[in-house]
Amino acid sequence: MKQITLLSLAAATLLFTACGEEKKPAQAAPAETTQAAVPEKTESKSAVEATKEAAAKAAEATKEAAENAAKAAAEKAAAAKAAAEKKAEEAAAALKARAAAATEAAKAKAANAVEATKETAAKTVDAAKDAVGGMAAAATGAAAAVTDTATGAADNAKGKALYAKCTACHGADGKTKALGKSEVIAGQAAADLEKKIAEYKAGTRNVAGNGVLMKGQVASLSDEDIKAIAAYISSL
Repeated sequence: MKQITLLSLAAATLLFTACGEEKKPAQAAPAETTQAAVPEKTESKSAVEATKEAAAKAAEATKEAAENAAKAAAEKAAAAKAAAEKKAEEAAAALKARAAAATEAAKAKAANAVEATKETAAKTVDAAKDAVGGMAAAATGAAAAVTDTATGAADNAKGKALYAKCTACHGADGKTKALGKSEVIAGQAAADLEKKIAEYKAGTRNVAGNGVLMKGQVASLSDEDIKAIAAYISSL
């Protein structure tokens, strides 16, 4: 019985061992499956990471492109604004220059008009002055002529009255030689007659022995009287 039992135990042990060896390959199979699945999972993860990375790069590129486009648009807008401002400044400067030129032209025209008006007024005033001066000169001349005429007439009358006492020797017309000795006095120059009468008065002249007689005749004559009588005798 002991032998049968031992044999039974040995057989059971062998069987158990065999079953255990047979089960090991069956248990190893899942391990191989897991090992094979790991690479697939790793590859999927790598693909996802690559996709994410590509998406990130695409997003970054898109963002950069958008930023560049926005920057270019801003630069273009700034350039357009600067060009517009410059054009506006140039237009304003041109308009200002035109306005200044128009103002200067208007000032020059006004100045010319003022000068022309002044010149015309000056010519008018000068013409008026000339006319008034001419009229005044004419009036003065006429007055002088009247005065001279009146004075001459008065002097002539005075000279004639003074000559009355000379007529006994020289004749009423002054053409008689006094005492048959003197020269004819009629028509001689008034200045010469004035000088001769003044010399007789001073006693420095004695022609044909008549110096003393003549001095007595003209002693009472004043300078004005001598002028008047000389002028009258000159007119004979």
